[in-house]
Amino acid sequence: MSLVNHTPSQTTTLHAVELTQVRRIFGKRAVLDGIDLKICQAEFVAVLGPSGTGKTTLLRLLSGLDRTDSGSVRVAANRSVVFQEPRLVFAKRVWENVVLGRKGIGARREALIALEEVGLATHVDAWPKTLSGGEAQRVALARALVKQPNLLLLDEPFASLDALTRIKMYELVGQLWERHHPAVVLVTHDVDEAILLADRILVLAHGTIGLDLTVNVDKPRDRADPAFVSLRLRLLAELGVAPAQQPTELIQNAVLSHGRTHHEI
Repeated sequence: MSLVNHTPSQTTTLHAVELTQVRRIFGKRAVLDGIDLKICQAEFVAVLGPSGTGKTTLLRLLSGLDRTDSGSVRVAANRSVVFQEPRLVFAKRVWENVVLGRKGIGARREALIALEEVGLATHVDAWPKTLSGGEAQRVALARALVKQPNLLLLDEPFASLDALTRIKMYELVGQLWERHHPAVVLVTHDVDEAILLADRILVLAHGTIGLDLTVNVDKPRDRADPAFVSLRLRLLAELGVAPAQQPTELIQNAVLSHGRTHHEI
């Protein structure tokens, strides 16, 4: 896998992402302050953190849309980004949006294969304005996948979707990751979303990685699973949403409730 380096040094690596002492400063504030991070190939990583903690800045650095003030950023050269908005070109049909910038007789066929994967084979010749929000985001996913990326960057891609559509998109993204195995970095504010999809979760705080943990919850994941509840409470506490002493009591209650019958409840 070839790598792009935002600094002069070049090394060989098996990681999809390597950050070394990365700093990004806006005014007098270091939004990212000495970040060290390695993400393996095929690893699914979610990034959580309150607004202003550098989640989007980190993703922009990984995508090449921003630069560091110091430190080294090395990422897989073949990478794709899916943003919160689908960013489709209304003057082009769906299949043309999937293969933007590609030419040749095989482009339409490539688009059709990608659209079949996201469940939109019947929308090949549709116009973007005729799509629902979920369908438009599926087109954006197809556009990212057609490049066969080693690194897929997801910038809150489900934030504008309704709850039921989000659930369907979670299932789709999970299936696509299982099929293609790119490294994935998902930026999100949604703790449950991070637990449902990722196998590793980072929490950013004060310009650094405050928490880096592996998700040891069996898939498919159930929000009522005591292990899921435990992890959710730990992450919420880390994010300052739940008091530090609250999780233990709530976890015990969740475990007790999980073991009761409907009659007992």
